[in-house]
Amino acid sequence: MSLLMRTYRLASGLWQEERIDDPDRIERYMKLFDRDDLKKIQAGEKVRIEKDEWQLIQD
Repeated sequence: MSLLMRTYRLASGLWQEERIDDPDRIERYMKLFDRDDLKKIQAGEKVRIEKDEWQLIQD
C-alpha cells in the first residue's frame, strides 16, 4: 500500500505533515503534478509544488 506524504507550513510558521493512505485521495492528488514531477514522485523523490513538499512512499 502506498503512502503519500505532504509537508506544508501553517500560517503560524509551524510545519505540518499529512500522511495520505487512501488510494482514491492519492489518485486525486497525483493529478496535481505535471509529467516531470510525476516521474520524480513515482521514483520516490520529493517534489515541491509552491510551498508544499510531496513524497510517495511505496511498499
